[in-house]
Amino acid sequence: MPITDALLKKGLITPEQINEATRAKTNGERMDQLLIRSGAVSERDVLDVYAEQFAMPVVELDESDVDREILRKVPSRLVHKYNVMPIAPTRGGKSIRVATSDPFNMYALDEIRSAAGCQIEPVLATQLEIHKLIKTFYGVGGDVITEMVADAGIEVVDEHTVESNDIDVQMAQEASVIKLVNEILLEAITQRASDIHYEPYENDFGVRYRIDGHLTHANVPPEIRRFQNAVVSRIKILSGLNIAEKRLPQDGGFKIKAKGKEIDFRVSVIPMAFGEGVVLRILDKNALALELGSVGMEGETLERYREIIDRPHGIVLVTGPTGSGKTTTLYSSLATIASDDLKILTIEDPIEYYLPGINQVQVLQKVGLSFARAMRSFLRHDPDVILVGEIRDRETAETAINASLTGHLVFSTLHTNDAPSATTRLIDMGVEPFLIASSVEAIMAQRLVRRICPDCKEEYKPEKPEMLPTEFGYKKGETLWRGAGCKRCRNTGYAGRTAVFELMTMNDKLRELILQRKSAAQLVPTAREAGMKLLSEDGWRLVRKGVTTLEEVVASTKV
Repeated sequence: MPITDALLKKGLITPEQINEATRAKTNGERMDQLLIRSGAVSERDVLDVYAEQFAMPVVELDESDVDREILRKVPSRLVHKYNVMPIAPTRGGKSIRVATSDPFNMYALDEIRSAAGCQIEPVLATQLEIHKLIKTFYGVGGDVITEMVADAGIEVVDEHTVESNDIDVQMAQEASVIKLVNEILLEAITQRASDIHYEPYENDFGVRYRIDGHLTHANVPPEIRRFQNAVVSRIKILSGLNIAEKRLPQDGGFKIKAKGKEIDFRVSVIPMAFGEGVVLRILDKNALALELGSVGMEGETLERYREIIDRPHGIVLVTGPTGSGKTTTLYSSLATIASDDLKILTIEDPIEYYLPGINQVQVLQKVGLSFARAMRSFLRHDPDVILVGEIRDRETAETAINASLTGHLVFSTLHTNDAPSATTRLIDMGVEPFLIASSVEAIMAQRLVRRICPDCKEEYKPEKPEMLPTEFGYKKGETLWRGAGCKRCRNTGYAGRTAVFELMTMNDKLRELILQRKSAAQLVPTAREAGMKLLSEDGWRLVRKGVTTLEEVVASTKV
């Protein structure tokens, strides 16, 4: 029975609608597609009719229905070509359930059967549901693995040109590979990723994004492993690296224009067992808010810190592990105090972002330009404020201290777990306690915690309230907040990050303890008397405000 007759019999359309569709019909267009496009009938109604005619079930697709292992059996080119979606194995793995919106395209099912090497069990689903799952599981770049198209909305600034007979280099400059790499870059930017990881394995080539401090797999087609070398070569070309060198690590970078803004990428390439691994750090200066309030500093901590960085001399140290937001805090500090009557110099390794009105210098170990050497030269450039990217050794520490003692305000970082430990770390480097006591004005430890997603934020009562930190003011029966998980946050319950702080400001009692070489633990009581709040305490404040979760604070502040 023709589809129009079946729909008419069910009362889903009228003869007038059929006549209108017939008059509007063009060559090659099917009546069912025309009726759906005109709004006369829904796609689901049409599928229900086909389900009866072809004895195929209609299903509502969900991500949880998909078996990822099955995806490897069906090439992405067929998925995109025919708009079908492999779902799961059936009959003990002897066949595959495949969703389609077109029951007439038996040739597509035959081609998939041949490629997968097993029988196909077709089911019906709407085009929208199929498109969503293709995007989710075959992901970014899936439609360009076999298509030669050139543009993904990205313009490379100052792109390098390479001439080579190497097949991987030639392929890297093919339009399809350019498109694939561009789409991965765009997807990472859209997802707010800070890093992109290209990882070679024995039988796979993985792509992961670091989003809000956590790595998550990018949905790319399995066939990308066939283009592994071409993708890496493309990134090397962008970064101006030596394409022929595959035995030694290389570092580089490039800049693109995307979505109306310029974005920098810092690139690191390392040879691994099954190919070259690549990590791209995304430096989006447009997303950088250089305000102390925007990094999460509030209330008394913000007031005390502002008062300290307004002082004319002394050392301010920011401590924490890699990726805890130290650079952003330092940049925000410089932006806060920057003015026409201050000269600010920085020595960094590397320079993360270029700041207007601030003179920035890059460490160059190859020519002997170290932190300490740059610092000594800075003193002849009449600076008011100096930022040293990191204190790594005694020479750098003592040079920074001498600069602060001669009337300069110095900012720097250390890798310690908390604020009091910074003093013992300097002593361990060989710095005399009296130099530390006389120069350091404040030490601030920090960590980054994920924010609860505002779109799926919900209240709850802890199942084990006795495990909560009552010393910070938790009241029995008090409700807390968490993210239930939604599309915006990729079902993580979190979106974005903020910081928790532990600010230790120096006073006479603390200076005396440092002179006595007291341990970090022995400094804590005196520091707390002077107003220092522990990292966990500041984190608990954010938990009670509904900014983050207790689990995040515990995970981020544990030592």
